[in-house]
Amino acid sequence: MQSIRRFTLCVSLFALSVFVESPAIGQQRPGALLFEQVLRRSDVNDDGKVTKDEFKGPSQLFKRFDRNQDDVLSKEDFVGLAEQLGQRQEGLQAPPDVNVVKDVVFGTGGGRDLKMHIVTPKEAPPAPAPVYVWIHGGGWQSGNKEGGVRQVAEMVRNGFIGATIEYRLTGEAPFPAQIEDCKCAIRYLRAHAEKYGIDPDRIAVGGSSAGGHLVALMGTSGGVKELEGTGGWADQSSSVQAVIDLYGPTDFQQFVTTKGYEGHNRDGSPESKLLGGGEVTANPSGIRRVNPITYVDKDDPPFLIIHGSNDPTVPPNQSESLYKALQSAGVESTLHVIDGARHGGPEFSQPEIKDQQIDFLKKVLDQ
Repeated sequence: MQSIRRFTLCVSLFALSVFVESPAIGQQRPGALLFEQVLRRSDVNDDGKVTKDEFKGPSQLFKRFDRNQDDVLSKEDFVGLAEQLGQRQEGLQAPPDVNVVKDVVFGTGGGRDLKMHIVTPKEAPPAPAPVYVWIHGGGWQSGNKEGGVRQVAEMVRNGFIGATIEYRLTGEAPFPAQIEDCKCAIRYLRAHAEKYGIDPDRIAVGGSSAGGHLVALMGTSGGVKELEGTGGWADQSSSVQAVIDLYGPTDFQQFVTTKGYEGHNRDGSPESKLLGGGEVTANPSGIRRVNPITYVDKDDPPFLIIHGSNDPTVPPNQSESLYKALQSAGVESTLHVIDGARHGGPEFSQPEIKDQQIDFLKKVLDQ
């Protein structure tokens, strides 16, 4: 029984770290700040409390937050909870062979600061290095930049500077807020290339699931002004030179009408939330706007696209359609469908898959 309770606590605290904007690794946050995050995301009627109907997160997480079990989240519920989370996060240290510059403000979105972690080798490279920027997944509605530290660490060991960024989630703003924030991060890195030892002409992006969608869109929409936003560094380009797209959605019309995936068409699905609500197929202009394929042309950077053949969340036809469009436009691109793999999982961590990504970036960026 004790082991079950410990497991439940770990799961709950993990969900908490995903739902709120995470602090720096190993740093505790007061419960009041956690409560402010929940209020900002979920307090629809602005009464300083959050009911079950208002809460924009899993029901299990609401129960975990609701420590006095009165079906309403108030400040009292969060006393001591942050300390538990802080104790857990003390174990989430960065790999020992890299440095992490934490919570660098790279711009603004929706009137607030946007932050990234920058990951560098212990010893500064002798010349400006290419940069690999990781965009997290989570259905555009959850996730954070923390896990990206380990995602980029392997690239840093191979001569890159790494960055892992946050972007506004759909509980805060619908599309195009997400791509605007991602593009702002690229512009910031280019504007501060000398400070961080970055070669501004060698910027690569990678991401999985929703992050895969966003990096694909970054790759195909370079120079599309209506997706740039006003977050900062407008004098810089947001174009990238290489893209690694791991099982990202592309064509929502095809996605939600694929047999077995029709549930994604409903109001309230992640795709619906990205478009601002309602059934997905009722918004053809929105579907076109978020689709990386819409913007494909011959000037797009090289792509490496990897997808699982048995993905239950995003059908493989999403990557196949993007690949076909890139090929038709004459863009250098590779599609690797991993037989039997699902939506992420151990198959994507195999050495040959990791080596494929490293080799792709080294070749494209002439490292």
